[in-house]
Amino acid sequence: MTSVRVLALEGAMATSVAITFDVLDTANRVEGRPVFRVTGDAADVVVLPGLGLTSGAEVRALLGRPDARAAGEVLVDAVARGAEVATSCSGVFLPAALGLLDGRRATTSWWLAPLFRRLHPGVELDAEALVVRDGPLTTAGAAMAHLDLMLTLVARHGGAELADRCARYLLADVRASQSAYMALGFLTAADADVAAAERWARARLADDVSVADVAAAVGMSTRTFARRVERATGLSPVRFLQRLRVETAVDLLTTTRLPVEDIARRVGYADPTTLRRVLRRETGRGPRDHRGGERTSRRAKLV
Repeated sequence: MTSVRVLALEGAMATSVAITFDVLDTANRVEGRPVFRVTGDAADVVVLPGLGLTSGAEVRALLGRPDARAAGEVLVDAVARGAEVATSCSGVFLPAALGLLDGRRATTSWWLAPLFRRLHPGVELDAEALVVRDGPLTTAGAAMAHLDLMLTLVARHGGAELADRCARYLLADVRASQSAYMALGFLTAADADVAAAERWARARLADDVSVADVAAAVGMSTRTFARRVERATGLSPVRFLQRLRVETAVDLLTTTRLPVEDIARRVGYADPTTLRRVLRRETGRGPRDHRGGERTSRRAKLV
């Protein structure tokens, strides 16, 4: 039996806390025997539910709180004992601040990625990943990725078949990354020049602008622009432009009745087949799927 300690800090997202206990309980019920045991003592796995913080000020305030310092001691002790630590969303900032992620791969809420990279350059951040495991630490992306985090733990300690049965019981969709939910406007806000480049390029996508064109428009060399874009968004300049095209295409598909051919031209693709292929690769859905009457908010639907 695997023992699990849950560190629910003040302000922890209720969904993340509930998901933690619900998945563990579901695993035990589905398996018909106790696979996981929740404890308040030293455990095999320590889970820190997501905190849902949205700004650098909130993150810095968290790190100075007494309950966060106490939780940090538990995390350090867990790693020293050879136990596992798992956290999601902005909770990832706590083990990072303790140095537990130095030299390791991790992920966090995609909109906090620029801040995370500035504060923790020694961590290899993969902001598109839903769940990343490196050594004793497992991290997950934005709030609902906590479900993926817990299913990952179930698979590791109870087997892949049990995790699959839990996912089907909970009607949990299989997702591969956070990329389908990332909006460039949030990421580029960390760098005014990159934000200006985004606005300039977005207005000229139909002209099939190049990376060199965008860099020149904001007074940078191509190399400097590449460095600044990657630091702000975690994307190469080519992926940056592609993300803009897909983001704009999805917006047009869901808010207009323009033919796919016209939308392709408006975002810089001469051939609508190219747009269809890129949409499938980046979002897992084709034009018709995006046009299925959905009117979700921009930040939820964009890539």
